[in-house]
Amino acid sequence: MWDAILLLCILLTTLLGILIYIDYTNKLARRSAQARHTILKNLGIPITSNPKFIGFFHPYCNAGGGGERVLWTAIAATQRAHPNCISLVYTGDVDATKEQIIAQVQSRFDISLDPKSLHFVFLKKRRLVEDAAWPRFTLLGQSLGSMILAWEALAQVIPDLYIDSMGYAFTFHVVAWITKGSIPMGAYVHYPTISTDMLARVKARKVGHTNRGDVAGSVVLSRGKIWYYRFLMYHYSLALSRPSFLMANSSWTKNHVDAILSHSDTVMNVLHYISPFAILRFFTAAFKEPSNPREAKIVYPPCDTREMAQFPLDARERIILSIAQFRPEKDHSTQLRAFAQLLADHPNYTSGPSSVKLFLLGGARNANDHARVQSLRDLAGELNINPHVQFIINASYSEMLGWLAMASIGLSTMVDEHFGINVVEFMAAGVIPVTHASGGPLHDIVVPLDGEATGFHARDPQSFAEAMHTVLSMSKSEERAMRKRARTWAVSAFAEERFVEGWEAAWEGWV
Repeated sequence: MWDAILLLCILLTTLLGILIYIDYTNKLARRSAQARHTILKNLGIPITSNPKFIGFFHPYCNAGGGGERVLWTAIAATQRAHPNCISLVYTGDVDATKEQIIAQVQSRFDISLDPKSLHFVFLKKRRLVEDAAWPRFTLLGQSLGSMILAWEALAQVIPDLYIDSMGYAFTFHVVAWITKGSIPMGAYVHYPTISTDMLARVKARKVGHTNRGDVAGSVVLSRGKIWYYRFLMYHYSLALSRPSFLMANSSWTKNHVDAILSHSDTVMNVLHYISPFAILRFFTAAFKEPSNPREAKIVYPPCDTREMAQFPLDARERIILSIAQFRPEKDHSTQLRAFAQLLADHPNYTSGPSSVKLFLLGGARNANDHARVQSLRDLAGELNINPHVQFIINASYSEMLGWLAMASIGLSTMVDEHFGINVVEFMAAGVIPVTHASGGPLHDIVVPLDGEATGFHARDPQSFAEAMHTVLSMSKSEERAMRKRARTWAVSAFAEERFVEGWEAAWEGWV
C-alpha cells in the first residue's frame, strides 16, 4: 500500500512539474512575441515583413578584443548578406548605450554597423560569469553563471537562431529547455572551456594560471581536481554536442573540440545513470537533436589586414610591441621577465642608438583587469625595467595602427593561444612575431612560407629573449625579407573575406 502511495506521489509531482514547465515556457514565448513586436516598432520595421531574429550571446561585446572583432565582423557580414534578419546581441554592457557601442566598434575595429537591423538585449547578471564571483571551483561556477545569464537573456526575447560567440557552451541547455528544442543553435569556439591539456597539466602537477601552486604541490588536492575536471569535461562534452553547427578558430581549437565531442569516460557515464546524477543526465540530454555534428569546422577569425599591409617594411623603430587584453592567460609577466632578460644579456640595449623599448598595449575590461595592470607595473619596477616599458590601456584602433607601423617585434607569450589575431596583425603590418611555441601561433600562423621562416617561437623568458635578440641583430636585408614573407602569408591566409566565406557557409542554412 505504501509503495503504491509513494508511486502515486511521484507521478503526481512529475505531472505537476511538467505542467508548470509547459505553462512557464509558454508564458516566455508570449512575452518574447510581444518583445519582438516592440523591437521591430523601435527599429522602424513593419511587423508584416516577419524578419528572422539571430541571437548572439556575447556578454562582453564592448570589450574590444579579438573575440569582439569576430562578433562584429560576423554581424556586419550578416547585415550585408541578409538585410531581412535582425541581429540581437545579448550583452552585459549595461553601462553603455547602443549608440556608444556602435561608435566603439567603429573606433576600435573600423567596422560599420547598421543600427536599423541591430538590437541589444542588456543583461544585469553578468557578474555571475566573472572569475571574481567564483574564487573556488571557478570553471563550474562560471558555467552555472552563464546558464543563469542565458535564462535572463531568453526571458526577454527568444531568437530564431541562437549563436554563442564567446564560449559559453552550457547556455545551450537553457536554450533547449526554454524553447523545447524548437530553434537551432550554433557556436564559434575561440577556446574550449576545459581541455585534455588542462587535465594533463593537473595529472602532471604542473603550476599554471589554471592550476595553483598549492594544488600542484598536493597529491590529495591534485586527485580531487582531476575528478572535478573529469566531471566538467563530461558535461562540457554533452553541452557541445547540442549545437547544429560548430566553428573553431584554429586547427588547435578544432582538434580539442573534436576530442571533447568524442570524449568517453566510462566511470562518469555509469555515475550519471545512478541517482542523483541520473536527474542531471536527463536534463542535459533533453531536447537534444540526434543528428548534430560530431566535429567542428575551422573558420579562421577575421583580420582586417588591408591598411596594415600598406605600412612600410623599412625604417622601423627598435620597439617591441605586445597587443593583448590584460587577462591572466595572456601571461604579460613572462613578457616583462623576457624583456628584463634581454636587457640583462645585452646592456647596450638600455641606452644610445641601440636602445630598445617594450610597449604593452591592451584592453582592460573591469576593476580586476586594471588591478592586474598595476601588478604588472609593480613587477616592472621590481625588475628595474620601468624606464624602458610603457603601458597603453584601451587604445583606439587608429592608435594601435600607429604602433604597428613603428614596431620591429611583436611579442605574444600566451600558452596554447587558441588562434592569435594579434599575431596575424603583427605579420600583416610587417612586425616580426615572437610567439609561444604552442596553439594557433605554432600550428596555423607563424609557419614557414616556401620553406623559410616568418617569425620565431619560444617557451620561456630566456628563449624569448634570445629570439628577440636574433631579430634585433639581423641585417637589414634579412629583416626586410622576413617582414615581407610574414606579411604575404598573413594577408593571403587570414583576410576578412576568408572569414566571411566560412561564416556564411557554416550557418546560412539554419534560418
